[in-house]
Amino acid sequence: MAVTTNVVAEVKDLRAYYVTKAYGLQRTVRAVEGVSLDIRKDEVFGIAGESGCGKSTLLKALLGMTPPPLQILGGSVTYHVAGVDTNVFSLPESRRRQLRWQVVSYIPQGSMHALNPVRRIGDTFRDFIQTHRQVSRRQADGIIREYLGNLGLPAKALDSYPHQLSGGMRQRVTIALATILSPPLVLADEPTTALDVVVQRGVLQFLEDVRQQQGSTLVLVTHDMGVHAHIADRIAVLYAGQVAEEADTRTLFTKPLHPYTQYLIQSLPKLDDKAERVSIPGRPPSLDDPPTGCRFHPRCPLAMPVCKTAPPPLEQVGPDHRVACYLVSTGGRDGQHA
Repeated sequence: MAVTTNVVAEVKDLRAYYVTKAYGLQRTVRAVEGVSLDIRKDEVFGIAGESGCGKSTLLKALLGMTPPPLQILGGSVTYHVAGVDTNVFSLPESRRRQLRWQVVSYIPQGSMHALNPVRRIGDTFRDFIQTHRQVSRRQADGIIREYLGNLGLPAKALDSYPHQLSGGMRQRVTIALATILSPPLVLADEPTTALDVVVQRGVLQFLEDVRQQQGSTLVLVTHDMGVHAHIADRIAVLYAGQVAEEADTRTLFTKPLHPYTQYLIQSLPKLDDKAERVSIPGRPPSLDDPPTGCRFHPRCPLAMPVCKTAPPPLEQVGPDHRVACYLVSTGGRDGQHA
């Protein structure tokens, strides 16, 4: 994929596997297999798919975090920030840690994962600021109070322990912690998990307000297609560790081409529609022994013989629209239905 000047992060042919050894046996889970993406400046880029399709692993790779047993077996992740191209996996771990929070930051799936339960919120913020900037305690406190004030968060939250805040307020605090150094790239892994619908909407709006204030790029991982419809500019749909389809949000929801994408969108409830929702047949494959050919073919009612033998290429089918499906590509239009 050609890199344009507005690309802030480029993923190229990434292969991220979990490799474990026990009792003399090695098990390899191919969580991310040959993924290529361009993530652009000032956009919300959504990553969608069922649980276990590789979304969170892809986010870890984007962050440059590869804790064992996760290994990068091929491909690259490159940041294009301030005119500098940085290949993340060519750097030592110490240099990667310097990039985190200043160039790229991470909002974890649960706010309690980011906040120390036995420390006040203000202490966590102060430690964070003083780790990354040479400032005094008083200067750090000034930065924190000014930033939270600009975001409309109450200063009294700084004197609280995490368990004393509501789930929605904890998530807002976590977002503020991840963005206080104004990183150009923010990665959010299921930031509204376990929140009710009303609180979820408020957290999403807060996240979008922060992004617009800072002019940052947000990569949002969630299985909730309704959330993507509300906030994302472009969406990549992952299935079994591979990109099944990628398009701008309007195109993806109005003209989905991959059968998997169609199932995901059809599962969304609609006002005044009492028709039964159709679920995807079967279950996602085990990624330590994925199917040959198209990984979706065992669940696809439109599968052809070619789908079982050769992986479909991810082809450009329109402006900002790519799809990996023989029903759409030139090479598969002459195939016979199974």
